[in-house]
Amino acid sequence: MFGKKTQQSPDLTSLDNFRKGQKVYDRILSGECKDVAAELHAAYGTKPKHG
Repeated sequence: MFGKKTQQSPDLTSLDNFRKGQKVYDRILSGECKDVAAELHAAYGTKPKHG
């Protein structure tokens, strides 16, 4: 608990983040997206959780 940094989730309701998510969604629908999780992490600048 102490000494651990927690990662805060991005605000997915902001207009900018909505647009980022929409681009990934469009790639999913078109079949261009091969790794959804990786693209979402790249779009929002987050790191995947391990553990």
